[in-house]
Amino acid sequence: MSTEAPNPGSLSRRRGLPRLDLRRIGRAALLAPSRDRLPDAIDHVAKVHRSHHPRADLDALRRAYLLAESSHRGQMRKSGEPYITHPLAVTLILAELGAETTTLTASLLHDTVEDTHVTLAQVRAEFGDEVGYLVDGVTKLEKVDYGAAAEPETFRKMLVATGNDVRVMSIKLADRLHNMRTLGVMRPEKQARIANVTRDVLIPLAERLGVQAIKTELEDLVFAILHPDEYARTRDLVVGQAARTDPLVVMAEGVDALLREAGIAAEVLVRPRHLVSVHRVRLKRGELGGTDFGRILVLVTEDADCYAVLGELHTCHTPIVSEFKDFIAAPKFNLYQSLHTAIAERPGGEVAEVLIRTHRMHRVAETGVIALGNPWVAPGDAGDTAEAPDGERADPTRPGWLSRLLTWQESAPDPDTFWTSLRHDLAQDAEVTVFSADGQALGLPAGASCVDAAYALHGEKAHACIGIRVNGRLATLGTVLRDGDSVQVLMAPDGAARPSPEWLGTARTAAARIAIQRWLAAHPSAEAATSAPEAGRSGSPAAARSAAVPGDGKAASQVPAVADEPGSEVRLAGCCTPVPPDAVTGFAVRGGAVTVHRAQCASVARMAKAGHRKVGVRWQHGDEGPSPDCRVTLVAEAFCRARLLVDLTEAIAQEGAAIVAADVEPPREQRVRHTYTLRLPDPAGLPGLMRAMQKVAGVYDVSRSAAQPARRPSRR
Repeated sequence: MSTEAPNPGSLSRRRGLPRLDLRRIGRAALLAPSRDRLPDAIDHVAKVHRSHHPRADLDALRRAYLLAESSHRGQMRKSGEPYITHPLAVTLILAELGAETTTLTASLLHDTVEDTHVTLAQVRAEFGDEVGYLVDGVTKLEKVDYGAAAEPETFRKMLVATGNDVRVMSIKLADRLHNMRTLGVMRPEKQARIANVTRDVLIPLAERLGVQAIKTELEDLVFAILHPDEYARTRDLVVGQAARTDPLVVMAEGVDALLREAGIAAEVLVRPRHLVSVHRVRLKRGELGGTDFGRILVLVTEDADCYAVLGELHTCHTPIVSEFKDFIAAPKFNLYQSLHTAIAERPGGEVAEVLIRTHRMHRVAETGVIALGNPWVAPGDAGDTAEAPDGERADPTRPGWLSRLLTWQESAPDPDTFWTSLRHDLAQDAEVTVFSADGQALGLPAGASCVDAAYALHGEKAHACIGIRVNGRLATLGTVLRDGDSVQVLMAPDGAARPSPEWLGTARTAAARIAIQRWLAAHPSAEAATSAPEAGRSGSPAAARSAAVPGDGKAASQVPAVADEPGSEVRLAGCCTPVPPDAVTGFAVRGGAVTVHRAQCASVARMAKAGHRKVGVRWQHGDEGPSPDCRVTLVAEAFCRARLLVDLTEAIAQEGAAIVAADVEPPREQRVRHTYTLRLPDPAGLPGLMRAMQKVAGVYDVSRSAAQPARRPSRR
């Protein structure tokens, strides 16, 4: 691998701008400009900035450069250039992306407080609180004060600052991009460490902030460092394709002619894929065709024109239906809007992906939140300085993933927990929106479960969750939520339920995982076997019976059963849930425990056949120990009618029993079966409970549940 990290997709070349000559700027930085003249070193930055913001006042940039140059004077980068070339390069990256003047001013000064004698108070005094806040947000914490925790705590500090002003992270992303471009001077092991953090933290943050231009180049630079062989192979494929006739160009010309004939004003371009994108397509499709190296981009003026273009393309070409996505009607969580489709040429069958968007959508797709400018001013012209109405933020990312991240980080005081949880949270690919019972919109990462929704809605009160309804139907807590689902969290009426270790297997958000882990750490004696609240497991009553809901902290071993082997842990079987005065049978299982089944349970024969040793067990008397709650599973057979579930649960509650888990099977022939796992304060109340359930209108039988023997598939 070369000593200089490859740079296949730089922002400057992609936007038609010359690459920044660091040596030329280094020399220019040493020339003393006059008091009012713009220094030569930032002349290029100023021109790029004025191309986006013609009315921008450049005086703040001039003063910021003079302070940065004088304070960094004498400092050198590892590559040998004067240090001032780094803040200049970072500022140029942001200028190319259209950042407003305050962001550029802060980017010129972003290392002064960290690396020079300049203080934050000086920055605030000369440039105002806004610039001071941005500089403070990106200033690293000292290793001498934080040790190994300096890096995670620095990121925590930046994220908190970003929650108030996303421009903090914009500067950090540009800073990391320039450092990655010049990473070749570092030792290989340090290159790898920085590349790993970039992959796990910075690239996902760029994706969530919609800064696609930075994200794609960072991906290619990380790819080159962490996977040099795959990078070289992909680069060779791209170089080889460039030497051949590009079928996308031919198809784009046809699309352009088609739209002109239809009277639709549009700009049709071929948009090459960056190297990581080519690599992903190759992994997905195997051999690459000529149209797999890029996509056709159609830019129009109005939203309605996007759909007009789509209609023409689908009329004159064969659309690939599975590839169509409408991100205009339903924008992505990171502001992205476009129509995605794929079309095949009817004569040759070449398939090309097409992106259709307005020029405004294209700018936001490339630069994300940077295109918004100052989130505290009203959106509109780049030169606007009016404050947003009622102090509202113009940044739509704040209520979603960033708010969730800021919430859970407060619960992670340990730097290692924060760092691990941050990487886990950022590893989620996308976001789904679900709605609570009161209509509150809730953004969750793709793959989030009902556990995540419960904690997002109720915080640590979700420890008492005993079930959840999704779109009105009971669902397991492990159910993965889809975009547009409505959720209603069911809580234990006495608040006595508790989380289970099994919940960690389905939780995707850091907020849920941290809350569950904190409770489990504070209650090490809680037994996992009694705390898996999955209500409504469709079509599987046995599964619902075996899934227990967190109780009141009493472990399954604390049961009224005395075994003939003193000191053995005694567990009541979840398949048949025995209670006094049931006849019971015990079996020795792994770990020296004894599991207790009802004598007529179908599992008894299977346990004996499997060679488990029988152990004598009996119910303890009141003077032999405490009489804790007992669990029982009941099956109610009933005729279908409205409000049956409501009436049954009310009858159960009136008898003082708590519902641990519930399952409602789909009705058959106007009949339905309800299965409830219940916690009884006194087993003597079981007969009365069963009578009360059978009195509910429509219920014709209530019985104890017993596990059924597994059936072997019949052979024909």
